[in-house]
Amino acid sequence: MNKTEVIARRILGWKLNRWDRWYDQEKENFIYDFKPEENLEHALFIVERLKGFGYTYSVIGKYEVCFNDVCDNGKTLAQAITNAAFSLADNSTIDEGWL
Repeated sequence: MNKTEVIARRILGWKLNRWDRWYDQEKENFIYDFKPEENLEHALFIVERLKGFGYTYSVIGKYEVCFNDVCDNGKTLAQAITNAAFSLADNSTIDEGWL
């Protein structure tokens, strides 16, 4: 799985419906062309979901963010959010019982 897939599945709890769209069962809607590294609006879906899980989101500098003590950076804010979320999800620090 790539970074986007890990985030969509493990953090957001979405299911891949087709090659170009995800399905959010909670909100019962489709998300087309999910690209959180390129689209700040998509990256903010991640922030809101993690806040709902109790994570604290903070911006350190221009393009560095933290979710609690997991921090990462990028060339843009959207990329920094995506990188930090991936670090969090890829290291299995998210309680999978949430999903």
